[in-house]
Amino acid sequence: MEDQIGTGLLAAMGVVWMFVGLAAYLFSAFALMAIAKKTNTPNGWLGFIPIGNVYLMTQIAKLPWWWTLSILLAIIPVLGAIVMMVAMIYIWWKIAERLGKPGWWSLLLLIPIANIVIIAILAWGKDTPGKDTPAPAPAQV
Repeated sequence: MEDQIGTGLLAAMGVVWMFVGLAAYLFSAFALMAIAKKTNTPNGWLGFIPIGNVYLMTQIAKLPWWWTLSILLAIIPVLGAIVMMVAMIYIWWKIAERLGKPGWWSLLLLIPIANIVIIAILAWGKDTPGKDTPAPAPAQV
């Protein structure tokens, strides 16, 4: 009887974590789409595709396409994860600068709740155009 209760609890926890993961994935995809729109980067829908979202981030950050390969570094134990984390911080640093925010905000992405707030601010907050971001055209009278 106790085994069945334990199995049921584990299954319930698995379902809850599945929904949390799905919500986080959708949040990041919609945020990337909004950031792509703000920076006039084409193909914002790539935010919903697993490796396509990394490619979209490199395009928003105006980095060469081969930065997308940084995701493959996760295959290498320990060292690959560290290098991939550094690459992601650098990519988000460039994205923040394109949106007129301080690049060091990308370091806050390492803090669990702060990362959600920072990405939301970058996606939907008011921003001043940073370098390489075209300013909106003035209204004609």
